[in-house]
Amino acid sequence: MTLGNRLGRGGAILAVLLPLVGAGAPSQAAPKKPVGEMRCGWIANPTPGNWWLTDSSAEWVIGMQGGYQAPGMDLIPDLSEHDWVVTNGSSYGYGCACLRVTTDPKAKRITTIHSVMQKPLKVCRADRKLPKP
Repeated sequence: MTLGNRLGRGGAILAVLLPLVGAGAPSQAAPKKPVGEMRCGWIANPTPGNWWLTDSSAEWVIGMQGGYQAPGMDLIPDLSEHDWVVTNGSSYGYGCACLRVTTDPKAKRITTIHSVMQKPLKVCRADRKLPKP
């Protein structure tokens, strides 16, 4: 006795359709490649609206007071809470971070910030490829 016979007409239809359920679904999709590139180094905010990232290859403009501000700046957390060197006032200074960004290499400008992860100062201090802040 087949499954369809045991379950009646509705069961027979189910027995036919069950193997098809997932037939159109793709097998394990390839993982998506992260957007942008990862750049790690000194992130500086010396005065209001001025931001840049200095990594081993360049100094990248993130924002200029009264001018250019990269989309995604709202993703930059309050870096002054941990591992931050104050150089001006109570919160302006620099720290160490890795940013996933899209860049304009000719202009040395970050065109979009996708994510920001602050790192301990010792990470950048230990990187011999980075200039001193």
